[in-house]
Amino acid sequence: MTAIGLFMCLAAARYDSVMSKETAFYPRLAALTDQWMDLFGYAAPSVVTDTLGEYRAVRTTAGLMDFSMLRKVDVTGPGALELLNSLLTRDLAKLRAGQIAYGAFCNERGFMIDDCTASVFSPDYVRFCGANDLDYEIFSARASSTSVMVREFTDDTPHLCLQGPLSRVMLQPLANRDISNAAFPYYTFRDDVEIAGIPVFMTRLGYTAELGFELWVEFGRALELWDVLVDALTPQGMRIIGMDALDLFRIEGGFIIGGVEYDQTVPPFECGLGWAVDFQKDDFQGKAALMRLKETSDVRLTSVVLPTGGAAASGAPLTHAGEQVGYVTQAIVSPYLDGRTLGLAKLRRPHNSPGTGLEAIVEGLAVTAEVVRHRVYERERKRAKELA
Repeated sequence: MTAIGLFMCLAAARYDSVMSKETAFYPRLAALTDQWMDLFGYAAPSVVTDTLGEYRAVRTTAGLMDFSMLRKVDVTGPGALELLNSLLTRDLAKLRAGQIAYGAFCNERGFMIDDCTASVFSPDYVRFCGANDLDYEIFSARASSTSVMVREFTDDTPHLCLQGPLSRVMLQPLANRDISNAAFPYYTFRDDVEIAGIPVFMTRLGYTAELGFELWVEFGRALELWDVLVDALTPQGMRIIGMDALDLFRIEGGFIIGGVEYDQTVPPFECGLGWAVDFQKDDFQGKAALMRLKETSDVRLTSVVLPTGGAAASGAPLTHAGEQVGYVTQAIVSPYLDGRTLGLAKLRRPHNSPGTGLEAIVEGLAVTAEVVRHRVYERERKRAKELA
C-alpha cells in the first residue's frame, strides 16, 4: 500500500473495539463524541465539538489533546545514550541534561523508520518517543548483548497536550514549579512538576506551532489529571481537540506524520528532515547510505496552495508543462489562508521553489496550484518559542 493509501485508510477508519486500543482518557472522550478514527492502533476522536471551533481555540486560547498513542521507550544503564546515538540521526551527545532532540530514525538503507524525540536525563538515561512499534524492537535487539535496559511503557504513561497562546497562563496556577519561558525553554523537559498535586513528566513541545506543553502521567492518575484540567481550564476558553483539527495545525505548520509524508521507502531529505541528519557525528545507522542519498535524492517536501479542492486534493498529482513532478500528500481547507486549499507536497527540484506554478488533478479536474514558502504558518516557530 502506498503512503497516501495508508493515510486514507486511517482517516476513514471508525473506532472498532477489536481493532483499536482505548487510551486511559477514552472514558472521558467517549462522553463527549461518537466520532472516532484509528491512529497508530488506538482510538482517537476525529471531532469532539466542531473542527473550526477547536482550531480557533488553539490559535487564540488553548486546546487539550490526547496523544497517548505515541510510543514511549526508556533506555537506561551504562551506554544508554551511546546506544541511541548509534541509531538516531541527531547527535544526542551535544545535548545537556533536560534537553530534547527531534529528528529521524532511519534503517541501514537510509530510509525513514520514524520521526521521534529523545529526552536526555544523563548519559545513562534517555527517554524516546515515536510512533512505530519497530522502535522498541530495534532498540531491544541492539541492547541484547549490552548492559543497557530497554523498557516500553506506552500504555503505562498516557499523555495530554495543552497547546495555545494561553496554555502557560492556564497551567501555571496549577503547577508547583515555575514554568515560565526562562525556567522552561522550548525543547526541554521537567520531571519535578506536579499539576494540582499530580506528578507529571512535562515537555515543552507541540504539534501546532503554538506555545504548548505535553503532560505524561501514570495510568492510575490519568482521569484525575483530565478532570483537573477540564474543570479549571474550560471556563477560561480551553477546548478539547480532535484529530481533524490537528490536521489543520500540522499542515499549516508543516509537521509530518508517518504513513503520509514518509514510509520505509523515503529518506529524511524527502520528508522535511534533511536538516536533522548530522553527518559530523560518529557513525550511526544508515549514515553511509544517507550520504549517498543526499546527493542523489531530488524530491523535497514543501507547501502548495490551490483555490479549491480541500481534502479531495489529498494525493493529487502535480504537473508542470504536462509532466508529473510530484503529488500532494494531504490537503485541507486552511482557516489561516481564508479558506483556500493548502497541501503539503512532495516535489522534484527545481519545481519546489516558491512561486512555481503547477497544475493539480483533483477528482479528475485540472486545478491551478502554486508552490508557497514552506512552512506557511509560523515558519520560525516564534509563537512556540515565545519569541513573538
